Formats: sequence, C-alpha cells, structure tokens
Amino acid sequence: MGEEQSTGGGGFLSYIPIILWQRKWLVIVPFVLLSIAGVATALLLPRVYRSSATLLVESQELPSTLVTSPINSIIDQRIAKIREQVLSRGDLIELIEQNNLYEKERRSKPLSSIVQKMQESTSLQAVSGDIGAGGGSQPGGTSTIAFTMSFSYDDPAKAQAVMQSFVSRFLEIDATTMAEGANNTVDFLQDQSRKLTDEINRIENQITSIKSRNGSALASSGMVMPANTGSYSAQIAQLQSENRALLAQARKGGGKDPIVAAAESALVAARAVFAESHPDVVRAKERLKQAQEIAAAQGPSQDSALIQGQIQANNAQIAQLEQYRAQDAARAAAGMAAQSRAPVVLEEVSQLEARAAGLREQLRDVSGNVLRAQNSARMAQEQKGERLTVVDPPSSPDKPVSPNKLLLIGGGIGAGLGLGLVLALAMEFLMRPIRGVGQLQALGLEALALVPTFTPDLPPGAKPRRRFRLPTLRRRTRRGASATQGAQ
Repeated sequence: MGEEQSTGGGGFLSYIPIILWQRKWLVIVPFVLLSIAGVATALLLPRVYRSSATLLVESQELPSTLVTSPINSIIDQRIAKIREQVLSRGDLIELIEQNNLYEKERRSKPLSSIVQKMQESTSLQAVSGDIGAGGGSQPGGTSTIAFTMSFSYDDPAKAQAVMQSFVSRFLEIDATTMAEGANNTVDFLQDQSRKLTDEINRIENQITSIKSRNGSALASSGMVMPANTGSYSAQIAQLQSENRALLAQARKGGGKDPIVAAAESALVAARAVFAESHPDVVRAKERLKQAQEIAAAQGPSQDSALIQGQIQANNAQIAQLEQYRAQDAARAAAGMAAQSRAPVVLEEVSQLEARAAGLREQLRDVSGNVLRAQNSARMAQEQKGERLTVVDPPSSPDKPVSPNKLLLIGGGIGAGLGLGLVLALAMEFLMRPIRGVGQLQALGLEALALVPTFTPDLPPGAKPRRRFRLPTLRRRTRRGASATQGAQ
C-alpha cells in the first residue's frame, strides 16, 4: 500500500512530463512552424543599411559682450525648422529622382507614400551634454551640443549619397539663415534710423516755422511795448500851430520874416518840451537856420511866397508824421495780438521740442543697435558665430542594421516553444483528465484498487526500448454520479 500511495499521489507538477509527452504534438507543431517562420523572415527580409552623420553645434568665437549673435532662437528650434526644409516634399522628390531611390515602389505606389516612407526613414536626434547645475541654457544644466542624423536604405552607397546631400543642405540652410537674419536686422534698424531722422527734421522745420511767424512775441517773451504816438501828435500839433501863425503873419504883412519867426517859435516850443539833443529840437534848429538863409537870400518882397512855401512844407511834414503814427499804431496792435498768442505758441514749441528730444534719444539707441547688428552680420558672413560643423561625415555602412537574424531566429524558436507549452497546458486544463489518486481524493472519493503497468519480457539478446512512462489510470472516471458509483 505504501508503494501504491507513492505512485498514485503527488501534485500537478509531478504530472508535467507525462502531460508534455502525451500532448507532444501541440508543442512540436507550433515550435517547428514558428522556428521556420523566424528563419524564413531572417533570410527573406531585405537588408537595410543606415548611414549617419554627426553635426556639432559650435558657439561663436567672439565674446557675447562684444558682439551679439545674429540668431536669438534656441538651437533645437532652429534645427527643427531646418529639418522641415530639408525633408520638404520638393527636396525629397528631387533626391529620389537624382539617386533613383525606391525604384520598385515608384512603379506601384503613389509618390506621396514614397515621400512619407523616406521621411520616416530619416531620423534626427539631439545630443545633450550635462555641464553642471546652472551652467546650461536649459533647465537642469544640460544643453544641446550636437545632432545625429541618419538615413536608412537597402543600398549602402545610395544611403551614403542621400545622407551627404542632407548634411550639405543642413549646413547651407544654417549659414544662409544666419546671414539673412543678420542682414534683415541691419536693414530693419537702418530703415528705422532713417524714419527717426526724417521725423526729427520735420519737427525741427515745424519749430523754425512757428518761431519765424511769431518772432516778435517769442523775442520779447510775451511782453509787447505799447505804441508811443504822443511825440508824433505833439509834432503835428506844433506844425499846425506854426501854419496858423504863418497865415496870421501873411495877413498882417510886414515886420519880421514870417518863416524865420515861425521857425523861432517852433524852436522855442521844442526846447520847452525836449532836451537839446532830442531829434525834434535838432530839426527845429535846422529849420530855423534854413529859414534865416532863405530870408537873407530873398528880399522883403517875397514874404508872402515864402510863407506859402513854408506852410506847404509843414503840411507835407504833417502828412509824413501821421503816416509814421499810423504805422506805429499798427505795429503795436500786431504786437498785442502776438502777445495774446504767445502762451499757446510757447506751449506748442515746448511740446515739439520734447518730442524731438525723445526721438533723438531713440535715434541714439537705434544707431548703437545698427552698429552692433552690422558687427553681427560681419561675424555671420565670416562664419564666426554659432554654427553647425560636421564632426562625423556620412560613411558607407558595411553592415546592415536590419534584419537581425539571430534575434529573428531566436525569437521564432522561443515563440514556438512558448506557444506549444501554452497550448498543451491549456488543453490539459480544458480536458481535466484524472491522472492519479490524489485527484480522486481531492473530490472526496477513494480508489478501490490500482492497476499497475507491466513491461513484457524481451527475447534473448534484445535491448529494452527506453520509454518515459509513469503510472497512470487506464480508465478515466467520469464526473458526477457515474464516478461516485464506480468508486462504491
């Protein structure tokens, strides 16, 4: 009974060898099929070669404190823009036609799908360097120091040619973009400088025009002297009085020369009002002297004609004095009008001058920016700014990157073996056969007897055939009532 218990009991793991032996075809068939599939895939898949190049991001040679870089965008963004230009539809179609790429695909597929396939076969990856906390341009102390670009194709020579075209196009676009950016900056700043200069000149001309129109009010700072017409009125009154005296003398006749008498009276009247150096006193003296000379040259018979001539001369002088008085009055009126406009004019001039001062300050800043932009443009033209250089040029690959034969064959073998084991165990759990006494005892049943397995006797000289066999029940009990009835 001890032997029977030992052969009939045990867990599920003790039955795995016999389960695999009985269901060996569920393991062998998937194993063989998937192994064959892996080998076929490794041998039949086309070889793909990958040509790659490394572009180094070099910083500008001159210190940034002296010359600013013409490119102010992040290098990752700049490379992403260049990549979109290099992998544009037009450029890729040109490369496909030049290198006769995807010859078979072009016969059956549209050109758009071929361009998409070529874009997917091209990769661009950034290489970042850890330069310490706070030392990089990006958070975490890392910055992009290089870019690795690769292209995969089934022909190594064509892969290298395409990669070389990509690298040349990258360097060309990078240099052109930097030069164009610097030149555009210079043109923009120069145009802004010209506009500021024109605006300053316009304001200065406007200020000059305002000052020329309102010169009297601005010159006197808003203080205008009133018209002094009293002297003209006094002279006119004196001449009129002199004329009346001459007329009276002409009526009386005889006596002293009326012209001389009138001149003397005018001199006395002028001295009573003004000093000896006053112009009116000087003119009265000259008039008296002329009258005396005329009286001496003429005779007493010409008194009447002289009186009339003097009266006419006085009338002409009166008319001239009235004209001067009117001009002074008009000038005073204009000055008063200008005086009333002086505050407005001064405020307008002040505002224009303040605006011109602000524009001059802007022009000074723009002029400095123009100089720095010109230096940046020169640096870009001489390739001394931040730029891309090739440190690892494209080479012809000597080994394919795919397919990986060992991986495909090993994967097929492993997948076949795993699938076979899964199928065998799944079938065991689905069929649930009774393989020992332990399973019956787990159901609450007891076995009446165990039927052993016997090995027949071998003829003389024959070698026994090794068979992996474990004790098992010859019959499978059914579940339910029939199994219970057989046990009883």
